[in-house]
Amino acid sequence: MRTNVLLVALPLIVLRLTVTSDAVSAEKPGSFPFNDPSLSWDERVEDLVGRLTLDEITLQMANGGPHTHAPSIPRLGISPYAWDAECISGDVEAGPATSFPQALGLAATFSYEAVFNVSQATGIEVRAKFNNHSRHGDYGHHKGTSCWSPVVNIMRDPRWGRNQETYGEDPYLSGSLAAAFVKGLQGAHPRYIRANAGCKHFDVHGGPENIPTSRSSFNAQVLDRDWRMTFLPAFKACVEAGTYSLMCSYNKIRGIPACANKELLTDILRNEWGFRGYVVSDEAAIENMMKKHHYTHTKAETVAVSINAGTNLEDGPKHVDPFYLAIPEAVRKGLLNESAVRESVKPLFYTRMRLGLFDPPAMNPYAKLEPSTVVQSEAHRQLSLETAMRSFVLLKNSESFLPLKRGQQFGTVAILGPMADNVPGIFGDYSPTPEMKYTTTPLQGLRALGKMTHYEPGCDNTACFIYNQTAVKIATQGADLVIVCLGTGSELECEGNDRRNINLPGRQLELLQDSARYASGAPVLLLLFNAGPLDVSWAVDDRRVQVILECFFPAQSTGEALRHMFYRNGPGSNPAGRLPATWPLTLDQYPPIVNYTMEGRTYRYSEAKPLFPFGFGLSYSKFLYRSLNVRPNVLHFTNKILVDVYVENKGPYDGEEVVQVYVASSNHSLPAVPQRQLVGFQRVFIPNGEGASLRFTITVEQISTWDDKQRFVILQGSYMVYVGGQQPEQAVTTGSNILTGQFKVV
Repeated sequence: MRTNVLLVALPLIVLRLTVTSDAVSAEKPGSFPFNDPSLSWDERVEDLVGRLTLDEITLQMANGGPHTHAPSIPRLGISPYAWDAECISGDVEAGPATSFPQALGLAATFSYEAVFNVSQATGIEVRAKFNNHSRHGDYGHHKGTSCWSPVVNIMRDPRWGRNQETYGEDPYLSGSLAAAFVKGLQGAHPRYIRANAGCKHFDVHGGPENIPTSRSSFNAQVLDRDWRMTFLPAFKACVEAGTYSLMCSYNKIRGIPACANKELLTDILRNEWGFRGYVVSDEAAIENMMKKHHYTHTKAETVAVSINAGTNLEDGPKHVDPFYLAIPEAVRKGLLNESAVRESVKPLFYTRMRLGLFDPPAMNPYAKLEPSTVVQSEAHRQLSLETAMRSFVLLKNSESFLPLKRGQQFGTVAILGPMADNVPGIFGDYSPTPEMKYTTTPLQGLRALGKMTHYEPGCDNTACFIYNQTAVKIATQGADLVIVCLGTGSELECEGNDRRNINLPGRQLELLQDSARYASGAPVLLLLFNAGPLDVSWAVDDRRVQVILECFFPAQSTGEALRHMFYRNGPGSNPAGRLPATWPLTLDQYPPIVNYTMEGRTYRYSEAKPLFPFGFGLSYSKFLYRSLNVRPNVLHFTNKILVDVYVENKGPYDGEEVVQVYVASSNHSLPAVPQRQLVGFQRVFIPNGEGASLRFTITVEQISTWDDKQRFVILQGSYMVYVGGQQPEQAVTTGSNILTGQFKVV
């Protein structure tokens, strides 16, 4: 039980106060029981909410009406508060901040520790800036300490514009990393949270954005088994990690908008999982119920179904006309009970109390954080650099071209492509504003590889509709090394913008082919900056392209991280990133994006041969697995399976290995059962010539299946356990061996 993060149900005070918000209280602000730290959280919340008028509650739940924050309540000494911080890869749009790799790149680290460290650093900076903003009375947009992060939707389709914000296609990986983010951001203080997490978008959300239809009116028809086994597990992991908030999504779920979906927000979230935090709507999701989904007919009706379902806070359409301002009307018309409204506002004030906003600042260590000492600190910049290196996935390295020898320089290096010196393109969506003094592009980082550098973008922009073949030819001819930087950036895949295909944009493929042709035998290195998979099969097959490196959106440390990786310089520079999502050969391998059945999607349910499989990534070293022990060999329903394995670094370099554990059931031919699924992973550093003993635990919950009787069951039969640096039986190998064990459920 997480009593330190949950608001227990409180006895209801049904006292209607007649005092208005500008009335003078008989008590001096600051002397109320809700300001008394010696009382329990429950008593303090009950006292505070019992003093509020319905009009005051309305403005709190409507997020301030036309303002950018919940307003102050002067008669009670309550300050304004902004609920809309964005913290997915650093503090967004709230002044200077350290920027970290976008979420999909963080997922590629396959590292709980990496995500925890990034979210912890982000939370420190968010809190420090909040402290400063509050001192100056600045409660504007993105200046609070309640984060709309992380995004834990499943990357179910390669075309979805928001894939970059996710932790990939696997529910277990996504849930594990989401838990790391929640715990890192919120901190481990027994009384206070540093900043609060808000997992989104709840639920059955993962495209389309705009192709072929709008997310604002889309109806996701999901099977119970897919809902329970693919779309819900990562959110459950968020709740178990102690998140204070979730954000309900734009779409309908089987005909009911998510923010009005009682089955989702009350039956599952609160009654099954025990969540006692607050649910905030996605921006304009409340009004979309009436205007886009045509689910309701009036504002009052819309407000009533939202609050009764479990949505506590509205994020209105740019705060112009929030529907929650109609709360009093809904109460007057009998559509909504005032008691339900009072219950609904309690988690908002509970969260603010746990942030320490109603206690003396001296009691709260997080209140002492200052921007001048933590924002873009040396430690945070170093973390950004090392995390970027850990996020890179080496997809091809012919004849072990990388790493380069220390100090090795080429005569002339050609650095080409629209992503070579594209500052916005290396950051991704929802990232901090670039600080140029701390930002290095691929061009800036890799020009040190040559005594002379020829730079040519080749395209007018990332879309590359206009291509300058002559300029590419001039820049490439005579070069000793050719580096081509291609991809999408946030221009081509982002919120509100899906991709129609997985091709390299515009004429980027032509640029790559010309570069290889004009290089006249010089090695060609392809660097990719994107989220959703790209069709680079030509580069995979062409011998002139010796290296393919997936970089995702590495943010401020991009160029520096690439240089360190090329020369194997520093922690994380021996690549160990792994693809957190399958790269298909063609889109023909995927159902239409509007089809929400998981059949044929992701490595768990697809039998199609991919270009690159989930979990794939090369290293400069080689790793040998041996001494696998799976026990017990017969599982009784109260048991856990222990998996022990020894991993040895047999390669020429120190390096990290991502150990992956998969389970496959003999019942996998049944519709609900994945053909295989990830049940454990660990990124571990192993020096050259040494080894490490690792232990994994497989729980009963991880191998359970949602059946036709609406329950999780464990199917009898045999279960295979696979341990290695990749999936079993994959066509494209990392060079890792796979060990196999077995247990039975009887």
